[in-house]
Amino acid sequence: MFVTRTTVVAVATLSALLAAGGVIAMGKNHASLVSPPIPRGEDGHFWVDGTASSDVGHATIHFLIDTGASSVALTAEDAQKLGLDTAHLIYSRPVFTAVGQAHAAPVMLSRVNVGGAEVREVKALVLKDGPKTSLLGMSYLGRLSRIEATPDAMVLHR
Repeated sequence: MFVTRTTVVAVATLSALLAAGGVIAMGKNHASLVSPPIPRGEDGHFWVDGTASSDVGHATIHFLIDTGASSVALTAEDAQKLGLDTAHLIYSRPVFTAVGQAHAAPVMLSRVNVGGAEVREVKALVLKDGPKTSLLGMSYLGRLSRIEATPDAMVLHR
């Protein structure tokens, strides 16, 4: 093994960070890929602005982070911001939401990015009726390496 002063300093720094309870998430560029902390809202939920892209457009979407939602769910208004023609989508999938049963149209988002935690080819649903907010569900969250939640904030790790 070839050891240089840089290697010794890097190992010492890594050891000190881990001893202090730090966490390192390694990505393809060996950099920590973590979102900025997402503060808990006054209503007790985690809300975040993320960017989403479809084949025809992209937009900033205000999401409620919902680990109980199996999929990213978009309101018709947010789907239209992405350039989707909601009048011609096929609302064939029955879904059960906090406000009752609704019908949704399956779509594929080319990417969803929240605070730098980007996921490509994300399955989503466009809700015809139902909640009045878009949900950041498990079709996005489940593809992250880790989600950390504390009483005050949430951090997404890619």
